[in-house]
Amino acid sequence: MESFIIFGIILALGLAFVNGLNDASHSIATVVATRALSPAKAVFLTAVCNMLGPFVFTTAVAATIGTAIISKDALTSQSIIVAMGTAILLIYVATRAGLPISSSNAMVGGLLGAGVGAVGFSAIILPSPDLVLRVFFSACIGAIIGAVILAIICAAFEGNIRLGILLGAVFGAGIIIPILMIAGALQIHGLLAIVLFIFISPLIGMAGAFLFNVLVSQLIKHSHQNRAKRIFQPLHILACLAQATAHGGNDGQNAVGLITALLVASGFLATFSIPLWVVLLAAAAIGLGTCFGGWDVVDKMAKGITKIRPYQGFCAASASSGILVMETLYGIPVSSTHAINGAIVGVGATRGKDAVQWKVVREMMRAWIITIPLAFICAFIGYEMFSAFMLMIS
Repeated sequence: MESFIIFGIILALGLAFVNGLNDASHSIATVVATRALSPAKAVFLTAVCNMLGPFVFTTAVAATIGTAIISKDALTSQSIIVAMGTAILLIYVATRAGLPISSSNAMVGGLLGAGVGAVGFSAIILPSPDLVLRVFFSACIGAIIGAVILAIICAAFEGNIRLGILLGAVFGAGIIIPILMIAGALQIHGLLAIVLFIFISPLIGMAGAFLFNVLVSQLIKHSHQNRAKRIFQPLHILACLAQATAHGGNDGQNAVGLITALLVASGFLATFSIPLWVVLLAAAAIGLGTCFGGWDVVDKMAKGITKIRPYQGFCAASASSGILVMETLYGIPVSSTHAINGAIVGVGATRGKDAVQWKVVREMMRAWIITIPLAFICAFIGYEMFSAFMLMIS
């Protein structure tokens, strides 16, 4: 049994490593695109921040992973190992293909599939219908408010009003949910929060970066290009490092939650209390993975979506890092992929719809949408095969 647990811990660290391998691109992409930092310096600084993330933020994300997605009876050593193996495989394949998928979603889908394989669909911790309805009506109200506000702002700054209405509705529908969560009016956690923020993160990133970019461009429209570059380049670097730290505090805790859940399921821990050595190992693994970042992913995010100027890189990184910090503090396991890609699209959209390579965006969105279902199916099949194998050798 001890060797089985050691194997599971190694798998969890492997998950943290490939997380850094794929997700390295998220914080690096905009600084590489604007040449604010050389790729080597960007990788090193991002790796350091990824390692610091779990110590800067709380372990709320790890608790969500280990307690709020599938029921305790479904969190067996076998289901956890199958879930991790599935997530690692999907992330590795996506990195080789240059697709910035959500490693958090791959892991969540793996847990769901393995949990259902273990005890059936009762393993999934579902939200109440009343909560789902409250979220829906809140999003509708937010969409109306957001459309009106952004239309007024675009009209005042002679922007694209129709695009402002559309983005305002999107932004309003997305931002109202975290606002109500912060105010305590909505208590959203577990699977519902994860699914919601698959869509909310890129939407807020896109609309927030769009709005921030419009405001900043108005402030600097009479400034010389070189002066604006000198101002925003260091700010851009700081925003990207903040994003990398939040990423480490969020995605870096996936492995922490899984290792702790594995120790509880195996009887090594009586309660879900996270040991310090687990946090240290996971931080080291994600930092090491970042150093070997997937450069095909970096290239697609840095150059494939849209052309980015230094002040736009600052706007995109600021918007995405703000989203990640909020989600990390509330224990929502998300991927920085969604937030930063949405933010890059948002700053590109300020120059019109033709400034964004929508074909690349659609390709990424398809990868995001299918990640959880694909991981679910693979993990379910993997669990059945693993169970059959264990019966054969026992």
